[in-house]
Amino acid sequence: MGGLLQDRGQWKSSTGFILAASGSAIGLGNIVFFSANAYRFGGGAFYVPYLIALFVIGIPIMILEFGLGHHTRRAFPESLHKVAGKKGEFVGWWALMNATFISLYYITILGWVIGMFFGAFGSLWKETMPTPGFAVAELPNPYGYFFHMLSTWKPVLFVVIVWILNGVIVRKGASTIEAAVKVFVPLMWLFMIVLIVRGVTLPDGMQGVWLLFTPDFEVMKNPEVWQGAFSQIFFTLTLGFGVMTAYSSYLPKNSDQTSCAILTSTMNCGFEYIAGLAVFSILFAFAMVPKASTLAMMFFIVPQGISQLPGGDPAVMAFGLLFFLLLLLAGLSSSVSLVEGLASALIDKFRISRARAITIFCIVGAVGSCLFALPQVVNPGLEDDGTLGLTLLDLVDHWAFSYGLLIVGLIECLLLGWTWSVRRIREDVNAYSRWTIRSGYDSLIRYVIPALILFVLVWSVGQEIKNGLYGTAYAPNFSDAWKWLAGSPWVVLFLWLGITVGLAAVFTSRGAYRGSDPGEGGTA
Repeated sequence: MGGLLQDRGQWKSSTGFILAASGSAIGLGNIVFFSANAYRFGGGAFYVPYLIALFVIGIPIMILEFGLGHHTRRAFPESLHKVAGKKGEFVGWWALMNATFISLYYITILGWVIGMFFGAFGSLWKETMPTPGFAVAELPNPYGYFFHMLSTWKPVLFVVIVWILNGVIVRKGASTIEAAVKVFVPLMWLFMIVLIVRGVTLPDGMQGVWLLFTPDFEVMKNPEVWQGAFSQIFFTLTLGFGVMTAYSSYLPKNSDQTSCAILTSTMNCGFEYIAGLAVFSILFAFAMVPKASTLAMMFFIVPQGISQLPGGDPAVMAFGLLFFLLLLLAGLSSSVSLVEGLASALIDKFRISRARAITIFCIVGAVGSCLFALPQVVNPGLEDDGTLGLTLLDLVDHWAFSYGLLIVGLIECLLLGWTWSVRRIREDVNAYSRWTIRSGYDSLIRYVIPALILFVLVWSVGQEIKNGLYGTAYAPNFSDAWKWLAGSPWVVLFLWLGITVGLAAVFTSRGAYRGSDPGEGGTA
């Protein structure tokens, strides 16, 4: 067992691990998703359920996932196999398959970021841009540039480039990931500080800060706010992806996992707060209200605010390039963790080489991501998402993000909470931590967190039943039968469930772990 663990690699330092874990947590969700959700759910009022979700759900589950990986010294599926047998392994593989869906469209978004980065050299800041295939001949930028890009095959090339970058960064596991995040994470903080200084020093920039921190407590009565906060916590901390378990399996035996979990969480949330300051101050300096989706915030609203910065074309170009480079670095620090999460599980399960596991995943992943970059125009009038790829992304994101992560968190807590595992993990964590976790933590994992997640899931399903399946309005606008089929919300829902459940069952049934019977406890 010791030889196998050595082959898996190990973090050279606790700093490297924290940077990698925080790099996984800090991504596009921190920069634009959080800001968009904060506005959508009432500005400052979103902070209250968000902070509750952080301390009641986020940090406890992160400690659980860190403790599980450190205790078993294996990736997520085998870790759950060690404590709950085949049913645990199935949950682990299903979590990774759901995470894979998210990584596919996440990397597509990064491909679009590369396209916008190139546009920031000049084309993005023109007044209008032709939009072939759409009903409107030209659209004002940045809308025109974005949809012009989506109507071409360029994003497919950008997607392949992002997958190659991911493969290079994870090629040697912990060592190359650690080397990359030691560059990426400090640069992200530096770039964001530059943006926030520029934003708050603009005329009326502080109005955006005021809105961000002024709560509207009436909004908190809406369960949708809590669903947004819970989903945001899982996504932003990379919980339910299997990533944190894989990363912590590379930790030395005497690591302080509680401190690592708290520091990673606070670094992530601290970055989100300053990102909110930067985004809101730049937007509201120009009296622009971000009534838009998270993608619109990233590709339309913020660039539109940057285009109006004082200092002329050089300043606009510089800050535009800085913003999209920041998005790319943040996205890569997260996407490499998603790739590593599945790659480490494949290596553990099938005893294949790292190079083979990464090559297979990157090739299959690149093909999957290209589906979300399909340039076929399905709504020429831009009534909805415009292209088939963007529509698919929107629908898959709804199920994999809003439901998948919460389902994994619920099952994970029930699975570990109602076996000896949570107590054993708590004792293992306490053995090397400066802060002792009390026995009440077991009840939090067993009762409180599952009850909260279950309430949000039941309410969300109720809303689907009441208001109709998400995205139902898309399909009738598709002219061709195959486009209608590919963009049908029912088809996307069943494909998501069928593929994730089917592959999880296949991976669980194929092969066998050595020395991993339930109850063994993963003592390495």
